Amino acid sequence: MLEQLKFLNSDLCFRAAEEFGDPLYVYSRDVIEKACSEVRSFPNAFGLTPRYAIKANPLSVFLKIADSMGIHFDASSEYEVARCLAAGIAPEKIQLTAQQFPSEYLHLFEDGKIRFNACSLHQLEQFGKAFPGRDLSIRINPGLGSGSNRKTNVGGPSSSFGIWYEYLDKVKEIASEYDLTIRRVHSHIGSGTDPEVWKKVAGMTLDWAVSFDNVDTVNLGGGFKVARMADEKSTCLEDTGLVIKEEFERVARETGRKLHLEIEPGTYIAANSGALLARVDDLIDTGSEGYSFLKVNTGMDAITRPALYASRHPMVVVSKSSSSEVQEYVVTGHCCESGDVFTLSEGEVLEPRPLQKASIGDLIVFEGAGAYCSSMNLRNYNSFPAFNEVLLDSDGSFKLVRRKETLEDILSREVDI
Repeated sequence: MLEQLKFLNSDLCFRAAEEFGDPLYVYSRDVIEKACSEVRSFPNAFGLTPRYAIKANPLSVFLKIADSMGIHFDASSEYEVARCLAAGIAPEKIQLTAQQFPSEYLHLFEDGKIRFNACSLHQLEQFGKAFPGRDLSIRINPGLGSGSNRKTNVGGPSSSFGIWYEYLDKVKEIASEYDLTIRRVHSHIGSGTDPEVWKKVAGMTLDWAVSFDNVDTVNLGGGFKVARMADEKSTCLEDTGLVIKEEFERVARETGRKLHLEIEPGTYIAANSGALLARVDDLIDTGSEGYSFLKVNTGMDAITRPALYASRHPMVVVSKSSSSEVQEYVVTGHCCESGDVFTLSEGEVLEPRPLQKASIGDLIVFEGAGAYCSSMNLRNYNSFPAFNEVLLDSDGSFKLVRRKETLEDILSREVDI
């Protein structure tokens, strides 16, 4: 099955490449706004606050569009907090959930407007020492997770994310020592799709939450899987939300506690709002018993997910010819690395992909590239500069949202000795 373009068409692809060059990241305002609206409709029992996981794509255009749609924000580092503030986001809408305790920007938490989510006992104690008497959230590792592999599963004994669920008595001891009030409990299990796993973790997290007298909010994280490929299945927000809603209602019946729900979608909002536009740079083969390789003018320096996770992205050849001929290609990047391959199986075996027969100079579009692509890459590997990123606005115009680098930009940070 040949994949199809999602929000672009051939004319838009050629126009974007002509105006801004290639490779090029293209994002769609309409798709971002539609996803934000869907997230805001997530079923809930006693109120909902959706937080955009900034790490998915921290460009200010994403932050500003999400903000305009009533979305709040979850930062994974103090630098994402500062970046959010620089985009004009109100501090009351920002929460930090990080592997590393803030140092350079710790002062941003002094007035108590930005929320802090302690992800370890050490972080909880550091926060208590810095800001005794304050409110905060804790992240709990519930002992199980959900994801296609270890790299996308962020719960359970193999994960360092959060405070192990058996250590909640220690949480209460530290909170008492520093007069801290636990207002929110957070868990996040990974990018799985099974509503029953969500229901189980939601129930466990809620039961832990009500063991704290002052908790009023439960944050169940994100990880809502998005179908990038035509043969994949997205998480159904309605189905998942309804089973979680049942758990919140159960706790309300049993305890009288009507807890507010928070979720943290990143991929769901950003993934299919972005595409990577590249150029067919070369075509080679390794004989009748080998493979046909299609080489493009970008690679793992720009989009790392295939090399890191063996993730699949839809690829569509865009040509000015009207040929309907199909050929199977192994698609490779321009980096001098054997791992710079876009067509791998989960076992990291070469997996040729059927595409429209390509010619050198044709365009090729990598769909599903809005999340964890530009934001999570090997930028400047082999000294390749970062390239332009643009927004396709609702009126059909393209707007530059991040300019490309030059080699001079890369060298400017080096210091002669």
